[in-house]
Amino acid sequence: MLKGKSAVVTGSTSGIGLGIARALAKEGVNLMLNGFGDAAEIEKLRAGIAAEFGVKVVYDGADMSKGEAIAAFIKKSEQELGGIDILVNNAGIQFVSPVDEFPDAKWEAIQSINLSSSFHCIKTALPGMKNKGWGRIVNIASAHGLIASPFKSAYVAAKHGQVGLTKSVALEVAEAGITVNAICPGYVRTPLVENQIDDQAKAHNMPRDKVIREVILAVQPTRRFVEIEEVAALAVYLCGDAAKSITGTAIAIDGGWTAR
Repeated sequence: MLKGKSAVVTGSTSGIGLGIARALAKEGVNLMLNGFGDAAEIEKLRAGIAAEFGVKVVYDGADMSKGEAIAAFIKKSEQELGGIDILVNNAGIQFVSPVDEFPDAKWEAIQSINLSSSFHCIKTALPGMKNKGWGRIVNIASAHGLIASPFKSAYVAAKHGQVGLTKSVALEVAEAGITVNAICPGYVRTPLVENQIDDQAKAHNMPRDKVIREVILAVQPTRRFVEIEEVAALAVYLCGDAAKSITGTAIAIDGGWTAR
């Protein structure tokens, strides 16, 4: 039922966002990609997805830290794709520090990209979804949207906020044919997590392999990273007709982390 639909996926030039974009394209969904990176590599990625799955794929490098740029990006996406049926808010950054040493600029950047960008995307895309009487909004939150860890005050605050935003918007549009859900992954081996491993290794003065085993995966009872493809499959399911009664939820996919 998703064939011919159109989706915007923020932060989709790598990691989870790219995995979700590819999974949607496989279902016949046209795409607006977004994210930073080398222009030639991004063009190769865009053209490759379009050729592999036979869908329209466009790209815009809008800065997800700026509200006006996001509004313009969503409007451009509507024009390029003929409307937006699916919005996946995935863009995110991380920084680890004790709260009393946390740089103000890092706090503001994390709130802007991890939380405010979701608000601006939703605000601008929602009228079009309401006019169609159909829409799917999937916010990629985190296990840290449900529980906390030390030294991640900005990220935890933003992800908790994203879960709250999910619930509130879901209630507002519950009768409009639009669902709004949050996916809360545990540790997925992405560039963001690779950076966290490096930061933790430095903070604990430990080798990377020991950080992975004793710090990162210690919280996940399965003792393995969540796979990007697993998160992507859940996102696709939430966009399908079988999930039309699932809304306002924060679904953990975390190897049992939040079951503790």
